[in-house]
Amino acid sequence: MKVELRELSSSDGMDILEMMKEIGPGENGFSNHHHNMKIEDFPSYLEANLAMAKGENLNPALVPQTTYWLLINDRLVGIGKLRHRLTEKLRKSGGIRPSEKRKGYGTILLREILVMAKEKDLNHLLLTCTEENAASRRIIENNNGVLDEIKDGKCKYWISFP
Repeated sequence: MKVELRELSSSDGMDILEMMKEIGPGENGFSNHHHNMKIEDFPSYLEANLAMAKGENLNPALVPQTTYWLLINDRLVGIGKLRHRLTEKLRKSGGIRPSEKRKGYGTILLREILVMAKEKDLNHLLLTCTEENAASRRIIENNNGVLDEIKDGKCKYWISFP
């Protein structure tokens, strides 16, 4: 199996938009405000996310974050976002497109994001999922996630690097 974690770029194509449309709002706690995005809005979405990764033109409530696409055998299967620092309200979010669930791709996505976090010298990662999302909880726990609390139906986990 060929695994690739690719950082968002301005040359990303319509396969990204198709996946964003497939991941509906609220899918496993992933808000996905872009599931109804129009083709003509897609280039500005990419540019805004590239600027966000650099910390440019950020809304004061946001922090820099890098968006990654997970490809398995050259097929786009998931999205992960790595926030470069935390605020009180932030949480790591991502997701696997529904047609690609139950294939182990969530585990692969988290493993690859953890590599990127280490490369960015991040020592602690916060991951959250809904309390009823048993699959995400297993993935996080199997990657050394330590449950900190469950509040309002959300599980908060920390992964720390030595």
